[in-house]
Amino acid sequence: MTVTFPDIEAAAERIRGHVVRTPCAFSQRLSTAAKTKLWLKAENQQYTSAFKERGALNKLLQLSADERQRGVFAASAGNHAQGVAWHAQRLGIPATIVMPIGTPFVKVEKTRGYGAEVVIEGHSYDEASVIAQKLCVEKGGVYVHPFNDEQVLTGQGTLVMEMLEDVPELDVILVPIGGGGLIAGAAIAAKAMKPWIKIIGVEAAMFPSFTARRRGMPIPMGGATIAEGIAVKEVGDISFNLANPLVDDVLIIDEADFEHAIAALANIEKTVTEGAGAAGLAAVMRYPERFEGLNVGLILCGGNIDLRLLASVLQRELVREKRLVTYRILGDDRPGMLSRMADVISQKGGNIVDVAHNRLVLDVPAKGAEFDIMVETQGPRHAFEISEALRSTGYALRMD
Repeated sequence: MTVTFPDIEAAAERIRGHVVRTPCAFSQRLSTAAKTKLWLKAENQQYTSAFKERGALNKLLQLSADERQRGVFAASAGNHAQGVAWHAQRLGIPATIVMPIGTPFVKVEKTRGYGAEVVIEGHSYDEASVIAQKLCVEKGGVYVHPFNDEQVLTGQGTLVMEMLEDVPELDVILVPIGGGGLIAGAAIAAKAMKPWIKIIGVEAAMFPSFTARRRGMPIPMGGATIAEGIAVKEVGDISFNLANPLVDDVLIIDEADFEHAIAALANIEKTVTEGAGAAGLAAVMRYPERFEGLNVGLILCGGNIDLRLLASVLQRELVREKRLVTYRILGDDRPGMLSRMADVISQKGGNIVDVAHNRLVLDVPAKGAEFDIMVETQGPRHAFEISEALRSTGYALRMD
């Protein structure tokens, strides 16, 4: 078992012209906010909006004529599925993809749109993988593993090769970790090109599989993470053994960190990423002291996020920033009460977004009512001014 930098160079030549050489651009505003220099590798600009195309294509191009005819099988929460489906369709190779129940609708539909047969089974990637491998054996096909495959992870390494060709001054590269394929290929390429560069992995707190393997101890895993692209309970043997000696550190981040980073990329960079794609920026925001003054490379590894989830993330960020505030008021249930509160909010420049009027709360007097008024504000100070104005009416008030 070995993958070398010449293997990655060969993969880069093999896939050249078939995948996008995505830009690695400097972000002035994010850099200023983080007190560091941030460079964004925009893999969300690939045709399937994710880096997974690189490894999938490198694998498919090395299949024999007989293997191509028998078809390929894969399991994926979405991005690997799309990479395999898209390039299999281009090369005339039949593809069957098993996707776990709960995979975002946008990823399922895109995979079908690329011509693959999609099977929705299993409650996690791991369960879907078992099913996919069983189908592959039954049909006599070729299994394309999303990360525990030398040809696949070699293709992923071309991403970091491009980053260092475009921005040789990088001091550290942050790499999202799921099954370990990306960080294995990335670390091999980076350390060969610049031995002193730091490679730091980023894992979701719900699925720290690389960290668990590194520490040699069981760590509870599971949950509905927004970073489903890296929600893998067990890192691959091949990818871990290749990556572990080369990875300098691994950072673990929480769900709120992912949300904060997704919102920052949308609001500041005007770019859409899924949870895994925002992992690098989330780590910088969570641990800013680790990266101050350095040239940091971030991999926006995917942009396939469900639009309803994106809308929810952006709204939740407004709540965190106190730009969307719910005022709960206990008052009299009489004509003009709501109008009076609306006048107070209007006079302070607040914009009422939603109103809920509840008469059946038992800890409110029978002649009273509970009002939940959601208001768009200009920020924490403005929200406080509105709350003080509402309190001046003499009614009890609570802010959410």
